[in-house]
Amino acid sequence: MAGWFRTFKQTASPQALYNFLHALPKGGDLHHHLTGSAFSEWWWALATDTKINGGYTYYTRTKLTLCDGLETDPYSPKAPFLLFRTIQASTFKALPACEQAGYVPLSDLSPSQKNSFLNSLRLDKDGEGRTVFFEQHWQRLNELTRNPYLTGQLLIKNMQAYAEEHVSYLETQVNVHHMLKPDGTAFSADDALNILRQAVNSQEGKDTGVTVKFQYAILRFLPNAEETLRQIYQFVDANRDIYVGINFVGREDNDKGHPLRFLSVLRELRHAYPKISLAIHAGEVDEPNEHVRNTLLLGADRIGHGINTITDPDTLLLMRHGPYLIEINLISNLLLEYVDSYQQHPFGEYLRLGIPVALSTDDRGMWDSTLTDEFYVAVTQFNLSWQELRLLAENAIAYSFLPPQQKQQQLTQLSAQLDKFEANAPNTDFAGPMPTLHQFICRFDAHLCGKNKTRN
Repeated sequence: MAGWFRTFKQTASPQALYNFLHALPKGGDLHHHLTGSAFSEWWWALATDTKINGGYTYYTRTKLTLCDGLETDPYSPKAPFLLFRTIQASTFKALPACEQAGYVPLSDLSPSQKNSFLNSLRLDKDGEGRTVFFEQHWQRLNELTRNPYLTGQLLIKNMQAYAEEHVSYLETQVNVHHMLKPDGTAFSADDALNILRQAVNSQEGKDTGVTVKFQYAILRFLPNAEETLRQIYQFVDANRDIYVGINFVGREDNDKGHPLRFLSVLRELRHAYPKISLAIHAGEVDEPNEHVRNTLLLGADRIGHGINTITDPDTLLLMRHGPYLIEINLISNLLLEYVDSYQQHPFGEYLRLGIPVALSTDDRGMWDSTLTDEFYVAVTQFNLSWQELRLLAENAIAYSFLPPQQKQQQLTQLSAQLDKFEANAPNTDFAGPMPTLHQFICRFDAHLCGKNKTRN
């Protein structure tokens, strides 16, 4: 297989190589923000269908308003300058008439407005980068992310999409505090989580064959982050059937969220609770620093991104041959401009130094990409071998936070799938019809799309 794949990747058309990677059993996706992994079309379809979204009606801002007394805080639903910021009907009804004039029911958008709404939730233009992503995308989603019924449907759609990509495990970041009912009152976290459990255990979910576990994400730079971490630790401990870890998220260039801020509280929590696994964002910055080392000191077993680990030789040596894994997000790192090109990305160095790595998608809905796209970028930019492809798939299960028995079952299943794929691939025609393609991969390699119909 190693020799066959070496020849195949050198001689195959882009379409055949992509089909090969789409069919490849890819193990799992370990770095996945659920609300960031919903494609724009999913958001619109679910938000406008009251029969499946829990009976919610949504309004989105389509024009600026100049009303007296408006707040200037960009994170406020009253901020007048962020178009396509979406609120639910209970919030809309509480606004003064002047402010209501800036909103339109999401289901009433004109074709051009709908297209603008869809584009407002993805990085589809050169130069948008991390400022648009961090300071506009999430603020536009706003109250859409506080509906547990809609979130459950997004989870099912992700499971279905991963089944089509031959992915068997999803470890996604899902928060359930601060969810809202249609009348604007709050769900309890337990009630919201039960709605998501029902989605995972629904017949639609079971039919995918995809195993799903959750991480709870904490926004690291907020002033009350330590107390929030205490609450989340207790909640995750009480729901270990579905939650397998905790993650720290948020821009690392905001120094208020530096890793060592949380060292004392994590030591306090480890004194009080059995181990809860940590997979923490670290090294997703432009400048050299010791954030990855300090994040390992917090107790992290996996590092999200880890781009600047390459600048810290002592930590680089520490991570060779495990036990820590770096979650590699190639598309995210390029679009958020942490690298200008893949020539600058340290993924190949990590992989070939023996640092455990796995490919993952981060916020694939906002990149308009897939896990197959990540593998296509990796093969074409880093000349991966068959042994390296297989290792990446296996790492995505071996370094998961699944309980040991479930992990072994997943590894055994994946090994059998890879063995079968390896036996059949040399006799398979990968030049046939392609799966539906997304915008990122068409921009990345125009040869792929050609006459193939893209999703948009």
